Amino acid sequence: MRGVTEAPGAVDDAPLLDELMPWSVAPLRFGRSWIVAPDVRTLRTRWDRLVAAEGAEREALFRPSRARSQTSAVGALPGQRTGTTRFARESGPCPEPVRVAQGPFDEQWLLPDHRLIDTARPELWRVAGEPQLFAVEQGYVPGAAGPALLVTAALPEGRSPAGRPGRIRPLFRRPGGREPNLAPGLLDFLGKRYGCEVGAHDWLAWAVAAALPSPAGCRVPLPRDPEVWATGVALGRDLADVQLRGALSGTKPRMPGGRRPYVRAAVPARPATMAYDPEEEVLDLGGGRISPVPVEAWEYRVGGVRVLEQWFAHRTAPAEPGSLEAIGPAAWPQEWTSELLDLVTVLALLGAREPERAAFAERTAGREELRAAGILPPPDRARRPASVLDHQEEGPEGQFMLL
Repeated sequence: MRGVTEAPGAVDDAPLLDELMPWSVAPLRFGRSWIVAPDVRTLRTRWDRLVAAEGAEREALFRPSRARSQTSAVGALPGQRTGTTRFARESGPCPEPVRVAQGPFDEQWLLPDHRLIDTARPELWRVAGEPQLFAVEQGYVPGAAGPALLVTAALPEGRSPAGRPGRIRPLFRRPGGREPNLAPGLLDFLGKRYGCEVGAHDWLAWAVAAALPSPAGCRVPLPRDPEVWATGVALGRDLADVQLRGALSGTKPRMPGGRRPYVRAAVPARPATMAYDPEEEVLDLGGGRISPVPVEAWEYRVGGVRVLEQWFAHRTAPAEPGSLEAIGPAAWPQEWTSELLDLVTVLALLGAREPERAAFAERTAGREELRAAGILPPPDRARRPASVLDHQEEGPEGQFMLL
């Protein structure tokens, strides 16, 4: 791959993602961990337990906060058909759980009830759904290994593994893939610069490949060389497709050479530890054995945190006895093992190409040219969510809201 040597300090002058994708949303704040679980059955059991309780017991199970109590009056989340009466009077069936990205590469299930979520960010729910993609900027951690930007189709919680708040940037400002969330004129500028048509997905692919962490926020160098741009876009498409589990290509990610992880010894009912043997390429879950697990998968980190270890902790961390969080599967479900095998493959593929992705830090940025072309700074309107007027939303106590 042909590169362009940058001048000292050029990366520091690379445009911020905040300038190029102006509309961003802060992370969601669930407020109570029992509304999220790795499996749907657990959420339904927790809901049934809560609505069957009464008085002080129900209040304790609910876990009220400053933002939400059983008497909070809030509307339904956009696109969700859930109750809007005060939760203290709720006795109906469990709402249909939805997929959320609770952390990097960790899709779980959420009860999409606005009465239960401290800060749900309704503006994100209005634009969620196919073909929307979310670029999730990871909170800056000095010296931490891993990508600065991840992409997901599921609604992301948005917090980095180390707990640092990042930003969530939808690729499109309106439902149905309309109006790219990009600085006005950026795509035309890039098309003229590189002599080819540049679409929103091309831009996102480049950002996935080239984004760099910095104390000021995620930066995206823009090369002068069209070959570097084309190479980065191709790499970013591959990386994004792996992160999205093959949704872009229609082909499920596979490790090269016909390798694939298998269960060599069954995972026990309640594994308490996870360990890795690099020589044997074995992942040990309390005596259960999975291999081959390439070292790139084990060592893959986001925000300095090992992804596999955090995934395991989210499913095995002890909970307070008697709480709703303590309600979960009696034994390790088979679907968790299947998800783990898929995750190993995803991380192995991404880890193998991490040096290639990191090489884009050496490309030349063109921030001054963007200023001269009137692309930067973006107008204030580009930082605000677009108006969505083609549907109704139910407000508190069944009233409809005007948007």
